[in-house]
Amino acid sequence: MAHKRTNPSSVSLPQNYHQSVEVEEGCRFLFVAGQTGVNLDGSIPEGIEGQAKQVFENMENILKASEYGFEDVVFMKTFLTRREDRSGYQKIRAEIWGDNKPASTFLIVSGLADPQYLVEVECIAAKKF
Repeated sequence: MAHKRTNPSSVSLPQNYHQSVEVEEGCRFLFVAGQTGVNLDGSIPEGIEGQAKQVFENMENILKASEYGFEDVVFMKTFLTRREDRSGYQKIRAEIWGDNKPASTFLIVSGLADPQYLVEVECIAAKKF
């Protein structure tokens, strides 16, 4: 059985996530720390779309280093510092995830570790090895 992603008809239908993801038996878990839009050289892209792209590139690199992929992500938590950046972030998120949407929590926060950071995303992945 692959991870079972569901949106029960008894709750509202979400746009960019599933209400629940049931992990198949015998999986290992990988917990990925919050990723920001910092490039390998330490630079930070301008704007929410640039930072969101870098966040997901960083996340993908961490997942790959442990032999996981986006398809293995079962939960994701997003921290956004400006409500007006939501649509730009959601655009990039939709491009990355397609139909493989994890369960998710989305928060608007007053700030992150560096005032230049507009977004931070953490995730949990599960995979059978």
